[in-house]
Amino acid sequence: MGLDLTFVIENVLNGLQFGLMLFLLAAGLTLVFGIMDFINLAHGSLYMVGAYFAATFIALTGSFWLGLVLSVGATAILGALLEMTILRRLYKRDHMSQVLATFALILIFNEGVRMIWGVQPLTLNTPPIFSQPVELFEGFFYSSFRLFIIVAGLAVAVLMYFIVVKTRLGMLVRAGASNREMAVTMGVDIKRVFTLLFAVGAGLCAVAGTLLGSILAVQVGMGESILILAFVVIVIGGIGSIRGALVGALLVGVVDTLSRSLLPAVLRAIMPADFASSVGPALASILIYVLMAAVLFFKPQGLFPARG
Repeated sequence: MGLDLTFVIENVLNGLQFGLMLFLLAAGLTLVFGIMDFINLAHGSLYMVGAYFAATFIALTGSFWLGLVLSVGATAILGALLEMTILRRLYKRDHMSQVLATFALILIFNEGVRMIWGVQPLTLNTPPIFSQPVELFEGFFYSSFRLFIIVAGLAVAVLMYFIVVKTRLGMLVRAGASNREMAVTMGVDIKRVFTLLFAVGAGLCAVAGTLLGSILAVQVGMGESILILAFVVIVIGGIGSIRGALVGALLVGVVDTLSRSLLPAVLRAIMPADFASSVGPALASILIYVLMAAVLFFKPQGLFPARG
């Protein structure tokens, strides 16, 4: 298969779209990890639950947009309740206890979803307004819904940057990420900030779950694989950094998408097709970890660490 320009451009756009959805997950995760020093493996489960909430609310209301808003609200409330009732008890525990407890939450969420929604994957129908592709330039058509995801992801990134950099809440968040003990000494109500962070992070998970769930299947366990990528993003970008989360997410999204689409085609040009078909996906799946190792070799604290 030849590597024509439109094929490359399409996959770059797909990578941007996937990277921006990764950013929505990684933004909440990096702030929780950076400020609270808390490892929350159940973050991906909120992404899954948000997608299931969206499927339910869209079916009940008949409106994609109303279903999206209700899903964000419900998932944010669930995240806040989870923080106040369970996760708050784990803050002073060691990281191993946090990993074990939040891994248990993954299993509980997965079984809970199976009990409520069943084992069959659900589908989310995109709004009729996005039924037709958009011609970006002569002869090149691209999914209007994927284009909307890119625009929506950029809009959320700009909004988060404004909140973190220009508002009092953002000042408290940055203070907590830079020096948590000093923030507490200066009178910051750190418990309220923690709860709000979990709610915002859960709401962003719901946005990502709804938008990606419209492209992929909504199914049990969908949060685990994307959670691994989200952790890769925050390690590359720098723990506690929103800017790092955005840059890391875009890097991971583009590298992952391009490697999966282009690498098999490149390998088929230089080796037997059967061998290339088996080696290509395997190499593509490890490239983002090679990227992470390379970044950490030169920048051990990530590209834009919040501390220091």
